[in-house]
Amino acid sequence: MSNVPSAPPVAAAPAGLSNDARAIMMFEANKKTALIAYLLWFFLGMFGGHNFYLKRTGVAIAQLVLTLTVFGAIVSGVWILIDAFLIPGWIRQQNMLLAAQLGA
Repeated sequence: MSNVPSAPPVAAAPAGLSNDARAIMMFEANKKTALIAYLLWFFLGMFGGHNFYLKRTGVAIAQLVLTLTVFGAIVSGVWILIDAFLIPGWIRQQNMLLAAQLGA
């Protein structure tokens, strides 16, 4: 038995990545993008597709239910036009929330 001290354990991220690099990689993998949100808005907006993507599930379900009724489809049509202007703010909010969660 030798009296050589062993090196202290190092808490390293997988594959030798620093915690900051890992957080950046997680952010890039999970961030929301305007292109995807607007594609969902264009093709599935009446059904709340963009809201599901932006984790606004309650609003998305409300749009989906409204679209299935005749009067609600008219309301939902106006609603998605308004959403087109609000999407950038929602994306920014989701990405800031994600960054805060990864930075904590």
